Amino acid sequence: MRHYEIVFIVHPDQSEQVPAMVERYRTMVTGRGGRVHRLEDWGRRQMAYPIQKMHKAHYVLMNLECDQETLTELEHAFKFNDAVLRHLIVAMKDAVVAPSPMMKEEKSRSLTDRPAERTGERADRPERASAPEAPAAA
Repeated sequence: MRHYEIVFIVHPDQSEQVPAMVERYRTMVTGRGGRVHRLEDWGRRQMAYPIQKMHKAHYVLMNLECDQETLTELEHAFKFNDAVLRHLIVAMKDAVVAPSPMMKEEKSRSLTDRPAERTGERADRPERASAPEAPAAA
């Protein structure tokens, strides 16, 4: 069996159907003796160029190991699913299990935002200087 990396983008109005689609594709691969090594849901992202007058889409990355027949069936499923706007299948030499750069970026971004979340301030807004308190009149 060969290793493949698959990225597909889904119509933004169909984002709620992505988990069911991913599960269907996963069972398609595992049901025929294949393995899913990495599965990442990148969520809605800005596209590099508009597709069908849309600027955002839902991205999913899968690294899997399967035979040619399963890959053909997956490609057929992508082509005839109206929710899938584009897909890309790349043959890989080895299984990839490490997080992708997109997920590393998300983790680093969430770690840098943590202190701002705890204090209730937004990270992009500077703190306001408070006016000195006036002494209490006696």
